[in-house]
Amino acid sequence: MIIYRPVGTKELNLIAESGYTEFPPRLPEQPIFYPVLNEEYAVEIASGWNAKFNEDHKGYVTRFEVDDAFIAGYEPHIVGNSRHEEFWIPAEDLGEFNAHIVGKITVTQEFG
Repeated sequence: MIIYRPVGTKELNLIAESGYTEFPPRLPEQPIFYPVLNEEYAVEIASGWNAKFNEDHKGYVTRFEVDDAFIAGYEPHIVGNSRHEEFWIPAEDLGEFNAHIVGKITVTQEFG
């Protein structure tokens, strides 16, 4: 399944350090990792939140594929209107999530 993750510069730099193969561990105050199911929603977050509230005022949309059988174990959640669909991956599952990323994480859009 193709999914998306809006990120700021700090998170993108950590993704780059991994060779664009994994997302960094969550911070203690971040118990859940929230990838989203469509690019439109990712753009909304990257441009409307990351680019406005991060210290460098930049936001990015990343795109990646996750093994279908693995992601099927997580239920999508709608958190607004019907296009605001995301997975809630517990922080302790992120290592396993990263192990099921197929190929590389790519940046599709940048805002700032």
